[in-house]
Amino acid sequence: MKSRDTLIRLKRFQLEEKRRRVRQIEMMLAEFTRMTAELDREIANEEKRAGIADPRHFAYPTYARAASARRDNLKSSIAELAGQIEEAKAAQEEAQAELLKVEAIETRDKTGERGIEGLARA
Repeated sequence: MKSRDTLIRLKRFQLEEKRRRVRQIEMMLAEFTRMTAELDREIANEEKRAGIADPRHFAYPTYARAASARRDNLKSSIAELAGQIEEAKAAQEEAQAELLKVEAIETRDKTGERGIEGLARA
């Protein structure tokens, strides 16, 4: 039984690690989304200030061009994180299922032991 207790603790630890990973990715997604929105506002403000909204124009503001590149990089990172979060959630669900299976076996075994002890006393 000692080894099964250790196994249950291990499975719980693994599940917590998976949950932590999902939360970490969600926080990164939220931060990147916030940064993208902020860059959108800054680009719009810079274009309004300069009076030029066409990035192909020769006098398009350098800051707006750099901010647009940064925003585009963040958007591609967001797309990549979206794939990672799906994988992380699948791993979390798998870890949850493994833990439930081990706990169910433990419960079944403990119930079986109680039944045997009751028969031995009778």
